Amino acid sequence: MTDGHPELAETIEAAVRRMSEGKRVAVAFSGGLDSGLVAALASRYAESVTLYTCGSEGSFDVVAGRELADRLGLPWMHLEISVDTVEDEIRRLIAATGTDDPFTISYELQLFTVCEYCDEDTVLSGQGADEYFMGCAKYVECADCDYMAYVKDGKKRLTEVSVPCELALASHFGRTLSYPYLDPEVVRVSESIDPWEMRPADMDSRKRILKDAAIRLGYPFLAERTKKSSQYGSGTTDIIRALAKRRGLMYNRYIQSVYDEVFPPSDGE
Repeated sequence: MTDGHPELAETIEAAVRRMSEGKRVAVAFSGGLDSGLVAALASRYAESVTLYTCGSEGSFDVVAGRELADRLGLPWMHLEISVDTVEDEIRRLIAATGTDDPFTISYELQLFTVCEYCDEDTVLSGQGADEYFMGCAKYVECADCDYMAYVKDGKKRLTEVSVPCELALASHFGRTLSYPYLDPEVVRVSESIDPWEMRPADMDSRKRILKDAAIRLGYPFLAERTKKSSQYGSGTTDIIRALAKRRGLMYNRYIQSVYDEVFPPSDGE
C-alpha cells in the first residue's frame, strides 16, 4: 500500500455513509473490488444490506458474488438470466430508457434486473470506479499519446450515456440509485491525483489507487479481487449472441430488431 492519498479512503467511506446510513440498501454486486468495497462500507452504517448479483448460472460474476458475499457475511441473492428470459428483459429495458445502443443494453441489463427485483428502495452502485481509477483494459493497451483522450472519453460516456440510462431505469422501478464513486468529494479527490500516476502498467495494476484505499479501510482481500466487464462476467453477451444466432442476425442487428418491436419505426423510416 502507498501512503500518498489517505484522503481518498476517507471520502469514499463518507460518501457510502451518507448514502446508506439508517437505510435498507441493495447493492448491485458483481463480486469485484468496486461493489465489494461499497458493500463492506455500507454494512457499517446501513440498517440492512442485501447483495444482488445478476448473471447466468455458473457465470464469473455469480461465482465471485457468492464467494465474496460469504466472506463479507452479508445476505446475497442470485438473479438468474438465461436465453429464456433475457429477450423480455431487453424489451423492458428499452421501453424504460429508450436506448437502442447494443453496448449500453448489454452492460445495463444487470442493473435493470437488480432494480426490478430487489426489495429495497435504495440501490448502491460501484459505477464510476473504472473511469476515475483507471480500471479499463484499454488504459493498459493504448499508446501513450492516446491515453488522456481515452480517459476523457470514458468519463464523458459515463456521465452522458451510462448514468442517465441508469437513473431512468431506476426511476422506472421507483428506486433511488446512489453512486459513492461519483460523489462530488470523491471525484474531487480522484481528479486531484495525476492520471499518469494512476495509469496501470499491466492488467493486475488497474485501479491501484482504489486498491490502496480498500487496504487502508481494512479490506486487504478486496484488493486481490479480479473482475471481468459486467456484460462478460454476467454471461449477458454470450446469451444475447445466442439469441441473435437463433434469428440469423448479427449482434447489433438483433438489438435493433428488438428495439423496432418496442418502438416501431414510422412509415418512410
